[in-house]
Amino acid sequence: MPRTPTCVLGDTSPARAEDGHAVDRFVEIGSFTKVLTGTALMRMAAAGLLDVDDPVERRLPAAAGTGITLRHLAEHTSGLPRLPPGTGGRDPYAAFDADALRRLLGRLDGVVVRPPGQQEEYSNLGYAVLGAALVAASGAAYEELLAEHVLRPLDVHEVSVRPEADRRLLAPGLLGRDRRPWTMDGAILPAGGLWATPRAVADLLVRLVIERRLGDPAPSWQRAGALHWHNGATRHASVFAGAMADGRWVVVHRLGGRSDGTDRMGVDLLRGDGSPAS
Repeated sequence: MPRTPTCVLGDTSPARAEDGHAVDRFVEIGSFTKVLTGTALMRMAAAGLLDVDDPVERRLPAAAGTGITLRHLAEHTSGLPRLPPGTGGRDPYAAFDADALRRLLGRLDGVVVRPPGQQEEYSNLGYAVLGAALVAASGAAYEELLAEHVLRPLDVHEVSVRPEADRRLLAPGLLGRDRRPWTMDGAILPAGGLWATPRAVADLLVRLVIERRLGDPAPSWQRAGALHWHNGATRHASVFAGAMADGRWVVVHRLGGRSDGTDRMGVDLLRGDGSPAS
């Protein structure tokens, strides 16, 4: 059986890292990135840099008349599909760069699968568009606006678009070689391209959801009863982060294995005595 490096942090016991994982190395966090993008949206709105109900075309050269707002994008009710058209292959987002997104914006009215506001449909494409809107409104690169509006106010620093190679931790492959990560530093970055240390993910979870240092949790968090949670998965990494209203919390990150196994592990740890997580 191939090993699955695993890191677990929570409120009840010291952090533990097994099979070569580490709390202080940068790992892919996939769609947990959306938590930070959504938080940046709310912080920028509070600072008067934009309005959450701005139509997309107010911030980007998008086709007019779609009715899509920044709030729709953050809440996954934009009507946009899960993935950008043409994504696929071994490195699915490699070709989805700024030019590809710009071309897509011009025909956004033809990409939507339903009118906005009608139904929730999880959309990586929607968060790529949202991130581009935040960049346009701030005049700063995504990583810079994230640091200004989210990371520095939270005193969290171990989050990066391109961490140094000697600080990265990748899934083990054949003959001890590291598995190659997806290319996610292009237009898809605000939807799932960040790296962070597991302890930074834990700090973000606690400071955003339990301590609420930046106000109410952003609409990017998933909710199930008393549970605020978000997960993330790339080809070879997955994370689950969840916090209960009573202060219980857990972060699980794994390198390899199935992402649904990471989710199950996180939920089981939150249940503790076997009671429902919600």
